[in-house]
Amino acid sequence: MKIDANLIKDLFKCRDNNANKYDFGVVGLMGGSEKYSGSIKLASLGLASLRSGCGLVRVIVSRNIVPYVAPYLVEQTLFPFDNNIKEAIDRLNVLAVGMGWGISAENEECLKYILNNFTGVLIIDADGLNILTSNLRLLNFTKAKVVLTPHLKEFSRLINKDVADIKENRKEYALEFAKKYGVILLLKGHETIVTDGDTTYLVDVGSPGMATAGSGDVLSGILAGFLGYNEYNVLSVAAGAYLAGLAGSLATKKYTDIAMIASDTIKYIPDAIKIIRGTNEKN
Repeated sequence: MKIDANLIKDLFKCRDNNANKYDFGVVGLMGGSEKYSGSIKLASLGLASLRSGCGLVRVIVSRNIVPYVAPYLVEQTLFPFDNNIKEAIDRLNVLAVGMGWGISAENEECLKYILNNFTGVLIIDADGLNILTSNLRLLNFTKAKVVLTPHLKEFSRLINKDVADIKENRKEYALEFAKKYGVILLLKGHETIVTDGDTTYLVDVGSPGMATAGSGDVLSGILAGFLGYNEYNVLSVAAGAYLAGLAGSLATKKYTDIAMIASDTIKYIPDAIKIIRGTNEKN
């Protein structure tokens, strides 16, 4: 089934006047490295999670890149990460991990710990997926509610199939994988597939302007923020993908498909939410 605004608008309902920030989830974003510090900036400073509605964001980065990230944080909190992984993920409702992370033995041990101990919603993206490739068995034992967000090349590594083969059988491979490992799989593409192996949604909103560095990181931030206050299920994940695609489409109208950059998507999250709610007036 294709996602449209009418199908998901109830997930974007107006909030009660007595609400407080803890009603909408505490989200953690773990990633970044000296080489790719920009990715965690987009997922965090880019305000993707907060703009998507969560209450608090904790940015978890290794201590050596704190100077690169800290100056860009305003509303988010910063957690310099050494070996204190238990403290880093404590009391999080949602954790997104892997954006610009790099592949290392240390990060592999970190991901193993998270899979073995975290009980909230866990979004694994980018290098987190590449590390997961050799640790797939852990998905069958984790207590976390897992969302995987691969593009075609990352998915090809996960299932050890050629990209060309996957392109011909995207839906079949996606359903098979999600069912086998008990996860929600979001397979990115012109028509994004979101499935748990039983229920499947297709998200075809977006634009060529989103084919630029950092767009996947922004999506991870949006999903993390949105799942901070929505139930973990296929419809919620698909709704988060729809929100990202719609915001990206709106950004393309202003910046064009050539000049658009990933952070432009974040600027249009509020407008996308208004459209999904069915009004352009302030709620």
